Amino acid sequence: MEQNYLQIQTNVVTNIVIWDGGSDWTPPSDATMLAQATTNAKIWVLNTDKTAYELTEVMGAGQIGFIWDGTVLTTNEPQPKPPAPQPKTTGTQTA
Repeated sequence: MEQNYLQIQTNVVTNIVIWDGGSDWTPPSDATMLAQATTNAKIWVLNTDKTAYELTEVMGAGQIGFIWDGTVLTTNEPQPKPPAPQPKTTGTQTA
């Protein structure tokens, strides 16, 4: 069955390839190939009170540029700034 594989070289995801894991194609000899859908990755996720982004482990979220530590991928993106607070309203309008 074809699926997306993360191609990891020197502990960095360098490519994402569609592959069936078979011998019709051979990855580079220095590459580690991991199924994207079943590989955990730490990505920035907005916390429940929407005040900060936190690194959260999510299965299947790996992308090119992520760092592999032998167990889990981690995003290479800097921590985003949280959204600006929205003004509080009462739901009423002035006439």
